[in-house]
Amino acid sequence: MTEAPETPESSLTGSLLVAMPGMPDPRFAHSVIYICAHSGDGAMGLIVNRIVESLDFTELLTQVGVDDITVTRDLPIHYGGPVETGRGFVLHSREYHHEGTISVDDHIGLTASVDVLREVARGRGPDKCLLALGYAGWGSGQLEIEMQENGWLHVPADDDLIFSETIDDKWRSAILKIGIDPNMLSSTSGRA
Repeated sequence: MTEAPETPESSLTGSLLVAMPGMPDPRFAHSVIYICAHSGDGAMGLIVNRIVESLDFTELLTQVGVDDITVTRDLPIHYGGPVETGRGFVLHSREYHHEGTISVDDHIGLTASVDVLREVARGRGPDKCLLALGYAGWGSGQLEIEMQENGWLHVPADDDLIFSETIDDKWRSAILKIGIDPNMLSSTSGRA
């Protein structure tokens, strides 16, 4: 078994993980994940390039008891990951702050309250936002091991890539961002 490196000072919080072509877990094939938290205890992130087709924003609002307002701003619902798929998160630009908002970095916040959904539905709330159900999570050292085993690329995040509505291009755009041609990536790993 591969041991995780000791790297608490090299947090990936606020960056993107891009699944390599040989990702062994089909739930993450071609995923782009924004890392909301990363420490020695583990990591948590949201997949930003997968939509939940079976549910729309108005239906979600009704399910969480927000059916007393007229929706003026619609949002696609993202599949944030396989953990707690009934739990919702809004990843958003930092000008919006509510009780319970977590500041991920200088540009991005994370809020998991019904209040942010009300604000978005009314056309208020954050300028840029991404609504996700579920999240991706890793235990202590697990993400580091997966990266060593060629499962993920680490890519600097930017608002345009995170909040773009062009879902199909995010994986390719993220890899191109670091100057790599996605067609040149191998689906196998090795050691020199």
